[in-house]
Amino acid sequence: MHILVIGGAGYIGSHVVKELLQQGVRVSVFDNMSTGQTDNLFPEADFIQGDILDVPALEKAIQGIDGVVHLAAKKAVGESMENPEKYAVNNITGTLNILNAMAKYGVKNFVFSSSAAVYGMPDYVPVDENHPTNPINFYGFTKLEIERFLPWYGQLKGINWIALRYFNAVGYDADGAVKGLEKNPQNLLPIVMETAVGIRSGMKIFGNDYDTTDGTCVRDYIHVSDLASAHWLALKYLAEGGHSQSLNLGTGKGISVLQMVQMAEKVIGHSINYEFTNRRAGDPGLLIASSETANVVLGWTPVHSDLENMIRTTWAMYQK
Repeated sequence: MHILVIGGAGYIGSHVVKELLQQGVRVSVFDNMSTGQTDNLFPEADFIQGDILDVPALEKAIQGIDGVVHLAAKKAVGESMENPEKYAVNNITGTLNILNAMAKYGVKNFVFSSSAAVYGMPDYVPVDENHPTNPINFYGFTKLEIERFLPWYGQLKGINWIALRYFNAVGYDADGAVKGLEKNPQNLLPIVMETAVGIRSGMKIFGNDYDTTDGTCVRDYIHVSDLASAHWLALKYLAEGGHSQSLNLGTGKGISVLQMVQMAEKVIGHSINYEFTNRRAGDPGLLIASSETANVVLGWTPVHSDLENMIRTTWAMYQK
């Protein structure tokens, strides 16, 4: 099996590449290196520097491939609301370029990096795949639009697909094989770590008056190595004739912002400077996934996603 991992030099992509190589898959990485890093490239994988908006380069890379994993989206929620045109062109047009190239050259299996952002504010938790999709930011909208295209490309062009709706990806490869820290992180745990090592003088916790155990927001955090294993299982499932569908990836367990900070203090061995401030608009108090379908369909179970391990593997990277 020869798989093209688009965005394979990025944070999640490099972990996916490692997993596929360990499974004996031949891997080619296609990345424009806008957020990817050379430290994240594995010598066992072929590397092609290129952009999903460059159709000739994309078509050249996709010929002779057995399947595609696409992780090359822009993903900063705030930026998507300020600069929607950038997100429309990269996330929607870029993905359609991939699908069109796959259709042109007869590549049938596609694993798409989607997001829990397609759901918007939860009507109920845990959120399952039948939950209404109603994104509240433009980033989530772009992910949902691609999911709306996929059944049509399946019906009309014979492309089999799995859309993996990630919840909150955290952690790093426990073996230290992934070398590069994520660039310009926007998420909680990297901000905690940057505060711990002094890159930031302090951090803010947005709201401590939610209807949760400690008043701070609760989220479903999933270790990136568990996400990576799901991509392999999705490719294997499609190669064996599995049905196209969207699947949640989470643990089904909630961790609050304060619990994350307090566990980080325990692992690191010193206090972290934080302050409570006002809630952010659009932040639900509780967002937890149901991943039962991924368990049944793919046989996927997260094994790296206990809180202490997620923090320890991240802290090991920041110490370096």
